[in-house]
This record gives sequence, C-alpha cells and structure tokens, in this order.
Amino acid sequence: MLLRIEKLIYGGDGLARLPADENGRGKAVFVPFVLPGEEVEASLSEEKPGFSRARAEAILQPSPQRVKPHCPYFLRCGGCHYQHAGYEEQLKIKAAILQENLRRIAKLELETPLHIHPSPPWNYRNRARLRVGATQPFALGYYEFGSHTLLPIEQCPISSPLINQALVQLIRLGREDAPPETLREIEVFANADDTRLLIEGYCRADAAKAVTAWAEGVAKAVSQVEGVVVLAQESGLYATAEAKALATVGAAQLTYQTDRAAFRVSAGSFFQVNRHLTNQLVTLVTANQGGHTALDLYAGVGLFSVSLSRQFERVIAVESAASSFTDLGQNAPPTVKTVRSTVEQYLSNVAGRMRPDFVVVDPPRGGLGQSVTRSLAGLGAPRLTYVSCDPATLARDLGGLLAAGYRVQQAHLVDLFPQTYHLESVFQLVR
Repeated sequence: MLLRIEKLIYGGDGLARLPADENGRGKAVFVPFVLPGEEVEASLSEEKPGFSRARAEAILQPSPQRVKPHCPYFLRCGGCHYQHAGYEEQLKIKAAILQENLRRIAKLELETPLHIHPSPPWNYRNRARLRVGATQPFALGYYEFGSHTLLPIEQCPISSPLINQALVQLIRLGREDAPPETLREIEVFANADDTRLLIEGYCRADAAKAVTAWAEGVAKAVSQVEGVVVLAQESGLYATAEAKALATVGAAQLTYQTDRAAFRVSAGSFFQVNRHLTNQLVTLVTANQGGHTALDLYAGVGLFSVSLSRQFERVIAVESAASSFTDLGQNAPPTVKTVRSTVEQYLSNVAGRMRPDFVVVDPPRGGLGQSVTRSLAGLGAPRLTYVSCDPATLARDLGGLLAAGYRVQQAHLVDLFPQTYHLESVFQLVR
C-alpha cells in the first residue's frame, strides 16, 4: 500500500492513515523509520481494532531531511530511532511532539517560548547496558527492533569513546574465557572526562563463586577500570533498585565530577546519562533560585540537592532507592536533610506542616501520578520545577498542577538522548 506520513509521534513511529471508510476518518497506521511528509510503500505487520502497524518497504518520496544513518546496526537495533534524520530535524520533531502532547493531554498551549538545548549528537552517553548472548562465540548487544532477540554489536556510536573501547575488550575477554552462564547483562559507566570506568554485571543470586572469577578477569582485561561489581538480578530487566552485590573487585563506585561538585555514584545508582549536558541541566533547574527551604524529590545521588544547598538555608532531599540514597548521604553537605522514602509517603507525612519556597521533582518515566500531584498542589510552594523524561506523563501531571493554580514560566527541551525518540524537558512553574 502507499502511505503518506503526516507526522512523527512519541515512540519513534510515523503516523499515516488508511483511506476513509464508512465510519469516517481512516484508521491510524504506525510506521517506524520514516519522516514527516514522506510517501512510502508499506506492508501491514499488525492489525488491531483501533490502529495498524506497518513497515516501510520503499521510500518513494524521501524527505529532504533524510540522511544516511551513522551506525551499521541502525534499523535492526532497537536502541535508536532517528538516525535517518539530520540532527536539526530531530530537534524539530521532538519539539513538535512535546508541544502536541501538552496540547492534547494538558490542553496547554505554551505562551512562553520553548527553549531547545542541543547535545553533541554522537558519543554522548556515559552509560551503556548490554545483554549477554547465550551464544558461541560470546556476544554483547541490544535487542533487535521490536523483539527480544539479541543483536550482537561491537560498537555503539552514541556511547562514549572509552565505553566503545571497553566493549571491544569485554568481547575479546568473553571469547577467550567464557563468562558464567548466569551472567545476563553488563553495564559500563564512564566518568565525566571519559577516563575511568565502573563495570557492573547482573546475574542470578546463586552464582557468587563463578562471577567473582569473572569480575577479577574483567578488572585485568579492561583498561581504565575503577572497579567491577556483580549484582544479583532475580528477574526482569533493570531490576536493580535493591540489588545485592555478589562480588566486588576494586571500587564499588565512580567519582563523577561536574562544574559544581564531585559525586559518588555507586553500582546500581541512577545518574544522568548525557556526559555533555549534565552541567547545563543542573543550571536550568537551580539557577536564580533561593530562599529558606527547598525540597528535592526523587533526589537520586543529589545532583540538584548539592547545588541547591548553596542557595537555600535548608534542603530536604527525598530518595527511595537504597544505593542512590547511600550515595546521596555521602554527596550532600550537612545543610541537606536526606530522607529515605517514597515521594508519595513523604508528602503524606508532611502534609499541612511545611511550605517550601521551591520544589524540584525529577520522577521516573511514569511521572508523578495523581496522588503526588495532588499533594504537591497542597504544599503551596510558590515555585516548582518539573524535570521530565516522558512528555505524556509530564502533560498529564501538568494538567493537575495548572488546575491547582500554577502557570508555566519557562519551558525547556533538553536533548539528553540524540538519535532516539526519548526527550528530557524542564518546566519552571510559579503561582
């Protein structure tokens, strides 16, 4: 069939429509790896009552913004979605998607400019997490696009040069000396100047003896390694919030230096992945703020709390994950009160008893949710900054905050994830 792509939507797909039927508007068709305005020859790959999926067999009328992909694995690998678009076009696409989600979900038409903060488009990631292939020869890779089949890789152009160097060394080691069969994933984390590495392995909890030998081998084989930590992972991808360390060789953490402070980041702890925009993100969140009390919710290892501690008399940082909370305690100065709790539970405990001057929230992809949004509205903070990694949940939560009397003072799109559909945004609200 012939399809004309109307626009791109969050998730990476292009939106087209089948011819109108007796019910009116034609059914939506989602097509990956296309660009707005393109005419494609496509074949259906999946049909649902409300939509269909298709794959482009040929690009009959390509967009002038279409470019040759930089990575040899693109189209097969599930990690990147926009390598066929020039970087300026990627930014335009993301801005349009963010604004469309705000318009559709929050009924919000921005009255302030959307400021766009680009990143170097390649080698920007300071962290890469790869699946271990149960194959011979040994392989590391990502899932193939739209499947759970491993695609072996030997390079990743969006990861830092040192991480790519480590991949070569890890693959060579795995082929010379096979790792334990229980090893499922390997994560490589590089420091700010890309000179030191922390390597994490994830495996079943009953494999401590075998993985200790593997960790020792990695520490010898991979250059510039600060430490190797193997964590238990019972089930599910990224199930590491309370992961138990089975083996540690060298350091169990890495020091990440920013413009404002040095942060201890332990194995299993969260930290921003774009090595070029971390300082800019902190500035957007914390600049021109000050007062008596600031509240940092979903504080992680303290990236925002440490900066806020220089601008407020008191900072309260709330984090629930064990590893991140331990790092938070090490990184935060005495003027920061650290609280280990879910945000929902913490806000319910302090309801009616505090009114901070400023609140920053940096929730996971699922956003705040109705309960936290309602509690934030009840706090009555005159200034609130929302750091979001998902435009749909951001728009949902903004709807509640706007209804509670907040308005958007500034809006920023921070492109922490070039070549992918993911986007980060910072919204500064006042009331």
